[in-house]
Amino acid sequence: QVPVVESGGGLVQPGGSLRLSCAPSESTFNIYTMHWYRQAPGSHREFVGLINGDNTNYGDSVKGRFTISRDNAKTTVYLQMNNVKPDDTAVYYCYAAVGPSPPGKWYWGQGTQVTVSS
Repeated sequence: QVPVVESGGGLVQPGGSLRLSCAPSESTFNIYTMHWYRQAPGSHREFVGLINGDNTNYGDSVKGRFTISRDNAKTTVYLQMNNVKPDDTAVYYCYAAVGPSPPGKWYWGQGTQVTVSS
């Protein structure tokens, strides 16, 4: 069983929006810190953003368009993608510290495909 699971990927038109989710597969676990990365075919894995407590930080290529947030129970982290571009096409991964108590252990999710195309 994969410790963290992404969902919400799919096909979206340029200028559209999509929301990805990342949650622990164990329902009693929390996410303490979480990074989003993405990897396009033939490219290196790229930092998208992170959330640590109430603090967020974003890569330059998505700043102003993508927003990371979490639910109050700290069980799910979201990546809201607005005004998407074809260059946003990639497999998106969460890399999260999860567990029953902080600081948690770090795990990669299996990835979810986002395709931006008309």
